[in-house]
Amino acid sequence: MAQNKIIGIDLAKSIFFLFEINHKGKNISRKKLPRSKLLNYIAQQNECTISMEACSSAHYWAREFSKLGHQVMLFPPQHVKSQRHKQKNDYNDAEAIAEITLYQRHHPVPHKSIEQQDIQSVIKMRKLLITERTRLINQVRGLLSEYGIIIPKGKTAFGKAIPSILEDAENQLSSMLRELIYHQHERYNYINEQVSWFDNKLNHTIQHFDNAKLLTSIPGFDPLTSQAVAVWMGSGQQFKTGRDASAAMGLVPKQNSTGGKTTLLGITKQGNTYIRSLLVHGARAALRRAKFKSDKLSLWAVDIEKRRGANRAAVALANKLMRIAWAVISKNEEYKPA
Repeated sequence: MAQNKIIGIDLAKSIFFLFEINHKGKNISRKKLPRSKLLNYIAQQNECTISMEACSSAHYWAREFSKLGHQVMLFPPQHVKSQRHKQKNDYNDAEAIAEITLYQRHHPVPHKSIEQQDIQSVIKMRKLLITERTRLINQVRGLLSEYGIIIPKGKTAFGKAIPSILEDAENQLSSMLRELIYHQHERYNYINEQVSWFDNKLNHTIQHFDNAKLLTSIPGFDPLTSQAVAVWMGSGQQFKTGRDASAAMGLVPKQNSTGGKTTLLGITKQGNTYIRSLLVHGARAALRRAKFKSDKLSLWAVDIEKRRGANRAAVALANKLMRIAWAVISKNEEYKPA
């Protein structure tokens, strides 16, 4: 970091709070600026380091401040919270953001380009549709169970069961409930069409996303997982090793150590919950196919499954795949199984 001042900015929609410190941590000033004056104020500053929480609009401001020649750093909100030593208010938040940049005990979040944010938006919208479909299925299954009709779990079983239930004249369902179930089934089919549209969109965007395209060479990485990980990781330069990337995703064991005795627990589950779930599900799929392969990674995964069970093996494999993903992105080359 350059020997210059650090400006911590607490982001908001209309009013922004700024806290400035020098490279030794001494407070310089603090300011409150409306949105209309923020960019003009930053443009008048000499080259400095600007830090913000990686939250709403942070990537937009990072791109704008970078154009003005400033070094911009983004940090996860949970790390900023742990840095704040005083009661919560906007100035104290801005001070904590500046201090976390000074000490840099945590990995910064890479800035996202407009194209990366576009892909992230596609992934988030698809996730919302999946959540809506799951809620619809659970609601209809719960309502029908009150009438003595049980539908097995899963969207495939649901899609097959509803038409036969509506056609069955002996199940004692009223005309009103049949009408309600019919409309929910139509809505279910519409959501499926929308999910398919988003899947096709992701299959198209990956062709122009080099980092994500490289990740598809890794077992268990489909277009969705590859693009989600590529957007999250960026260039990978914020991590020194693959273990750092895996730790940021929450796939390494917790430690509870004292007196020189190390105790390892379950995984930390830090980082992005959705991407971690994609990695674990991808690892499950790769683990099912591993028994038919003879490469080093597959043999290792099968051995773990025999000794520790399928669930632990899937999480261990997800940890390994995340490290491989970091290596693929940082070295800019496809994964080649040993």
